[in-house]
Amino acid sequence: MLIGLAAGFFSALFGVGGGIVIVPLLVLAAAYPQREATGTSLAAIGVIALVGVIAYGVRGEVQFGYAALVGLPAAVGAVAGAVFQQRLPVRMLAYAFSALLVAVGVVMLV
Repeated sequence: MLIGLAAGFFSALFGVGGGIVIVPLLVLAAAYPQREATGTSLAAIGVIALVGVIAYGVRGEVQFGYAALVGLPAAVGAVAGAVFQQRLPVRMLAYAFSALLVAVGVVMLV
């Protein structure tokens, strides 16, 4: 529950995806294996996204056409990424995720 609270807090504070917070915390603080942390993060993000859509939808602030334009290709990309992830060695996956975090940090600082 603390990991979820931290993910929600930092996601709202910095506008980052929850996975950037959830995956490292699950691996480091809860000793999850890398693949299970990624899958758990994606499931949590799905729940968070559903709640967000409902909250914004009730207020009429969702443009469903644009959501589909972004969401449908993202769903295809998520399936492709999950399939690709299962083929990577865990060590390479950890290095790739670390490199992504560093790249995001550098881009945000520049």
